[in-house]
Amino acid sequence: MLAITGPQDYASVMSAVHKALPPARNKFLDLVPDTGVKLTPKHYAYLKISEGCNHRCSFCIIPSMRGDLVSRPVDQVLIEAEKLVKGGVKELLVISQDTSAYGVDVRYAEREWRGKQYRTRMTELCEGLSELGVWTRLHYVYPYPHVDEVMPLMAEGKILPYLDIPFQHASPRILKLMKRPGNVDKTLERIQNWRRHVPDLTIRSTFIVGFPGETDAEFNELLDFLREAELDRVGAFAYSPVDGAKANELPGQVDEELKEDRLEQFMAVQAEISAAKLQRKVGKTIRVLVDEIDADGAWGRSSADAPEIDGAVRIDDGQLLKAGQFVDVVVEEADAHDLYGRLA
Repeated sequence: MLAITGPQDYASVMSAVHKALPPARNKFLDLVPDTGVKLTPKHYAYLKISEGCNHRCSFCIIPSMRGDLVSRPVDQVLIEAEKLVKGGVKELLVISQDTSAYGVDVRYAEREWRGKQYRTRMTELCEGLSELGVWTRLHYVYPYPHVDEVMPLMAEGKILPYLDIPFQHASPRILKLMKRPGNVDKTLERIQNWRRHVPDLTIRSTFIVGFPGETDAEFNELLDFLREAELDRVGAFAYSPVDGAKANELPGQVDEELKEDRLEQFMAVQAEISAAKLQRKVGKTIRVLVDEIDADGAWGRSSADAPEIDGAVRIDDGQLLKAGQFVDVVVEEADAHDLYGRLA
């Protein structure tokens, strides 16, 4: 017997095998860098911490396709992150189907990294990632109580003050039909509490409008939630049946034209909220990670902007900057999605 490992801990198995029988050199594989082959720009990378999901949302088929949650051992995740940073990555985007549930399947097993013990748990993972000195951004976070534990790390600047939380709706009845957490008042209370501890916290979310059975009153509940929560970044979709999803069997399917009308109303309300929040940043100096440069300037992102899904920062005098560079920018203008400014 070479080693005792946890379930699906392939890396530990191969490590033990290679320790007993060192692998032969391969002239082709040896050309691949330690960081692997990335499909993203050099300066940011997605860091997947688990596969599968324990939730059974009625509109989703991920568990039937990928199974229940399987968390990667925390030391393996941290080793991968360390390699990415050594390879030039300046921003790590933590992803999974449910980042908050990370480690629950392995009972938060402890592993060692850099001579210190870390539990396979979201908070401890964030503590480890904060040691790497780069931006760490959390995606797909369910609003479990222990999310509160990462607020001090955000307040201290150890990880980005950014949470991607898929709320999906605000009507308790619709959330129940979706098989999602449904205590909306508690959710609003927690958002307010997070912002008290981390005033510059950015919250992004996604919502579904026109879910089967959604009434006018319930759609208005959703709009009221949006106005009260004042979320920073929001995406929305008109409900669309997915083959194999339980929600397809629900009564009260909403007319397609009404779905689109509600989606338009929803995005109009969010555009007003976003424009007002971004306008408050005019005159401020913000830290920006440069993404691309053109003949007229550069585009980058602040801590409030994840790549591809959020807004961006236009730097009018950024022609000589380089992708992956951090710069300070004075914000001069704003619209509903983006900021515009010059180098400080």
